[in-house]
Amino acid sequence: MTATDPVSPDLKRHLRALKLGPLLDVLPERLALARQQKLPHADFLELLLSDEVTRRENGSAARRARIAGLDPQMRLDTWDTTASVRYDQQLWNELATLRFAEAGHGALILGPVGTGKTHLATALGHIAVRRRLTVHMARADQLFKRLKAARLDNTTEAEHRRLTAVNVLILDDFALTALDETATTDFYELTVARHRKNPTIVTSNRTPDKAHMFPATYARRERKCHGFACPDGGKAGQANPALPP
Repeated sequence: MTATDPVSPDLKRHLRALKLGPLLDVLPERLALARQQKLPHADFLELLLSDEVTRRENGSAARRARIAGLDPQMRLDTWDTTASVRYDQQLWNELATLRFAEAGHGALILGPVGTGKTHLATALGHIAVRRRLTVHMARADQLFKRLKAARLDNTTEAEHRRLTAVNVLILDDFALTALDETATTDFYELTVARHRKNPTIVTSNRTPDKAHMFPATYARRERKCHGFACPDGGKAGQANPALPP
């Protein structure tokens, strides 16, 4: 231990042996703070271990977000508050609580291109990851292609089980093009299986007046089992009261 390095070689070795090596990055600063504020030993230890817990939680959340397919830059704290996008701030705040998800509901986020639908959906996914929920996010067209390909090797059932079991499923850019019969069936099966059990978040630039984008069978099925409702006027999102029978 020297004037320039307050951490002794033995302490460094012990921390690394305990897999606490990353603490060495903050230890000098914490030691200086402890001396300045005359922290009791127990308080200093708690502060140091809190740093390590936070570091590990951040690392774990980042890994799970990456596996979930979430863009690391699309979080609530990175939203551009100066953007000229009109949305219901109260509704935004309500969505961020994830109370709708806890109640087993879903959310449909509508709006024109460039209004931040994907950013909001991804940010909700990050919040869910932080709460130790399993999340999977995919562009809707790519997910339906994956399910269609699964039919070739008889893994469709396994894929459906996996997507049904995930706590929060996020389908981005839903219905950019009309759904064919296979994609409609897959979406229907997923909706039925997840309804009031696990929330589904869907983003789309299609509005309810674009119902012609879907096969006629979808319109009939939607009345029976749709897990989310459209917001008024293309707001940022809407927690999902179930549609009436």
